Amino acid sequence: MQRIGFIVLPGFQMMSLATLSVFELANWEMGKPVYDVHLLSETGGSIRSSIGISVATEPFYDTNFDTLIVGGSAVVGSLTPGVIKFLRHALERSRRVASTCVGAFVLAEAGLLDGRRATTHWYRARDLQARFPKVKVEEDRIFIVDGPVWTSAGMTAGIDLALAMVETDLGMEIARSVAKKLVVYHRRAGGQSQFSALLELEPKSDRIQSALAYAKHNLDKPLTVEQLAEAAHLSPRQFSRAFRAETGQSPAKAVENLRVEAARLMMEQSRHPIDVVARETGFADRERMRRAFLRAFGQPPQVIRRNGRAEIAA
Repeated sequence: MQRIGFIVLPGFQMMSLATLSVFELANWEMGKPVYDVHLLSETGGSIRSSIGISVATEPFYDTNFDTLIVGGSAVVGSLTPGVIKFLRHALERSRRVASTCVGAFVLAEAGLLDGRRATTHWYRARDLQARFPKVKVEEDRIFIVDGPVWTSAGMTAGIDLALAMVETDLGMEIARSVAKKLVVYHRRAGGQSQFSALLELEPKSDRIQSALAYAKHNLDKPLTVEQLAEAAHLSPRQFSRAFRAETGQSPAKAVENLRVEAARLMMEQSRHPIDVVARETGFADRERMRRAFLRAFGQPPQVIRRNGRAEIAA
């Protein structure tokens, strides 16, 4: 049985505990207790969350854990020297150490992220890089595995990280069954973007939403302004004006962002040649897709694919 220790700090967010549901349901799927989950704190006892709900915890002691996961806290003074001391020796005693959301700051403070690739909630990523320059922060990732150290983005990304752990431990089918019971995707790939092109656009009217839905399902087609305007039941001139007013982008730029997002996901989840990915996502040729990737990510498609495969291999 694998012992999972989840460290909670005063002021932790309740959402971080959703990560533990993955291990609970993995036990259920296996029909036996594979994971033994413990909530930990420096001294044990009741720890109050950011919303005021408290949970009971066990003290650290000298117990060994197969996996240690750290949740973060926005409360000043919640991170004590005792927590840092415990974590500095964590890799000597645990197979893997992980963080969810701003828990990456805790691992960084303990020196566990020095020289490693890591991620955190996009809102705090640049702060993490500024405070800990030895960490190779990648702000637009769902989760990152660098050797025995795992870090995830904020909120629900902890579920993706835990599903990846279950997949590593018990296989893809068990992880997929757990995800299905959690009513989430099997899991988002670690290299997947924290952002969604559709969410960033946030159109207000049903007509513009319909046009974007049409675009998303027809990325392999030319997608002219006339086609999108027809989907929105507007004239091309009315559509272009309304689209920019609601999204702050031109239709052409929005379509490019949707294509980049689809192409990146396709490369992460398949072994299709880049020429095929470019064609299927409407870029027509790999050179156009390369230029779009450089604009969006500062890296060409080959590097994005290589990083994604490295994470899977890890």
